[in-house]
Amino acid sequence: MKTLTRSMLAVTALAVTAMIALQAGVAQAPAGAPAGATGLCNDGSYWTGASKSGACRGHKGVKTWYGSAATAPAAPAASAPAAPAAAAPAAPAAPSPKTKAATPTSTTPAPGGGPGLVWLNTSTKVYHCPGTKYYGTTKAGAYMTEAAAKAKGAHADAGKPCS
Repeated sequence: MKTLTRSMLAVTALAVTAMIALQAGVAQAPAGAPAGATGLCNDGSYWTGASKSGACRGHKGVKTWYGSAATAPAAPAASAPAAPAAAAPAAPAAPSPKTKAATPTSTTPAPGGGPGLVWLNTSTKVYHCPGTKYYGTTKAGAYMTEAAAKAKGAHADAGKPCS
């Protein structure tokens, strides 16, 4: 019986040590990051997806990862549901950044635009060509020439210039 108790204590101590080690390697999101941000891209934009796989694609890669895909499956079953339950009162604020990262805010392009103009997403400094998914549909942006967008320090979506 004593051996079983000692074994259980050793396993528990090992599990706690592993959880602390996993959490120590994860940075905390800065105060200026949007709610639910799990990573910072090299171009200064934020990623809000749950997985690091594919994060910051088209934004020059991941600079800093705030969330950890390894901690979610490794966490005990009792603590995993506790986090979403605690976040339930803030549910209206949390889903909006995730949906914005996955889909545009509107499927109808903003008025304006036309031949020779690109849509510059002013918050991420990424410009989108006519006919692409995000042309005129991101939350913050403006139409301008491709040369003007480049002069403002923007880069093409997925590194593919329009001209």
